[in-house]
Amino acid sequence: MPKPKTINSASLLKNQMKNDEFKKEYDLLKEEFELAREIIKLRTKASLTQKQLAELAGTSQPAIARLESGSYNNVSLAFLRRIGKALNVTPEIHFKKKNN
Repeated sequence: MPKPKTINSASLLKNQMKNDEFKKEYDLLKEEFELAREIIKLRTKASLTQKQLAELAGTSQPAIARLESGSYNNVSLAFLRRIGKALNVTPEIHFKKKNN
C-alpha cells in the first residue's frame, strides 16, 4: 500500500498567502489562527489528544477541534482559562494599537 502524501502546512500557507484575496481574508482572522496554532502546539507538547484535553478542561472533543480550527466564534475568557488550566498555562489577553 502506498504511503499517503503529506503536506507541510507552513509551505501550503506560504503559497496561499501569494493570493491577495486569501491574504486579505487570512489577515482578518489572524488572531484566531494564532490562538489555534498556539493551543495545538501546547496540546501536542503535553502529548494530549483533543479528547484528553477536552476531558481535562471539562468540555467536548468537538469544542477543542473548533478551537484548534480557528473557527470557534465568541470564545470566552472563562473557556480559555479552563483550557489553560488543563495545559498548565495562563491565557494573557491585552489590547494593542492598530498599525494604520
